[in-house]
Formats: sequence, structure tokens, C-alpha cells
Amino acid sequence: MAVIGIVEDNKKIRDLIQRYLDMQEGMSCPVAVDSVEKMLDYLEEHKVPDVMLMDIQLPGMSGIEGIGLIKEQHPDVEIIMLTVYHDSHKIFDSLVAGATGYLLKHTSLSEIHDSIRKLLEGGAPMSPQIARKVIGHFSEKKKAKQVKYDLTPREQDIVNGLVDGLSYKLIADRYDISIDTVRAHIRNIYKKLHVNSKAEVIAKSLRGEI
Repeated sequence: MAVIGIVEDNKKIRDLIQRYLDMQEGMSCPVAVDSVEKMLDYLEEHKVPDVMLMDIQLPGMSGIEGIGLIKEQHPDVEIIMLTVYHDSHKIFDSLVAGATGYLLKHTSLSEIHDSIRKLLEGGAPMSPQIARKVIGHFSEKKKAKQVKYDLTPREQDIVNGLVDGLSYKLIADRYDISIDTVRAHIRNIYKKLHVNSKAEVIAKSLRGEI
């Protein structure tokens, strides 16, 4: 039996979801409260839910702050944000804090039920709009990294040689160019990457920044 908890300050929404989940086979929802503080009080004396649905804008502590506190004390609980907010900052702050899913409040009751099931099976449920923002964020981050340094193909070859631990002479041999040409490329690479050493170039490459 999966035990679900709800932290939602809108009583109508809170009661509706609680009643619906309580009616589902294999689920029970014994606690539905309007603040993180009340949930923390509840957890001191009762069984910790397997999954929590958590709003962001709440009286007192915010849901994002609440994730950190609850996960610190009960690391195994899974938390799905259920909120009207779809801006990137709140999405990523929630995920960084420890949320495993992120649903918008227009999500239907049946979809909430399916999302809880997916979460319990190891998934990370997100509303389609949220998933697109997450994907878009990483796509833009990747583009920004690529455009920022604008290395030529040959400069990228030189970086690869440095990462492989080759000396300037071995890099020259690998790409059939002179050592002076390698040094010229290295100077350009340092300038573009705003670094002063081979170690910094290698570190940026290993972090996926170039």
C-alpha cells in the first residue's frame, strides 16, 4: 500500500486530491495539510508517506524550503511538486532541493495518480510543459558553451591532444603539423578560453565546457 501525503493550502484542491487518492486501489492518503510546518509536526508522530505532493507557495515556509528540511530528516520520501508555477527558476530550485517530479495544477486527477505510480516505479514524472523547459535549459546551456569559445576544428584537435596527455611534439606528429604551429594554436586556445595553463584547458574539456 503506497502512502501519500499532501501539502497544499487550497482546501478545495487538497480535499479533492485526498479523496480521489484514497479511493484508488493500492493507495492511501492519510495526511493532507496546508503548510510545511504542519507536515513536519505530523511526521514526528506518524509513518512517513512514500510520496508527497507539495505546493510551492504556502503560508509560512515555501514548498522549496520544505523539500530540503523533509528530505534531510526523511531521505527516502519522494516529493512531487504540484504547483501553478512554471518558470525555470522554481523548476530547477525544486529539482536541486530534491523533488523527483514536477506537475502543474491543471494536471488531471488520473494523471496525478499515474504520475505517483511512475514515481514509485523509478520514474521522474513531469508535466509535458515542464519537461520541455528542462530539455530546453540543457540544450541552451550546451549551445552557450559551444558558441562562447568558438574553437576551430584544428584547435579542438589540439585540445584533444592535450587531454590525451600528449606533448607538443607528439601533437605535432599526430596532426602532421610543426611544433611552432602547435604553439600558435595553443596561444589562441588560451586566449579564447581565458586560461593560462594546459591544466586549465584540460579541466574545461573534462567538464564538458569545450
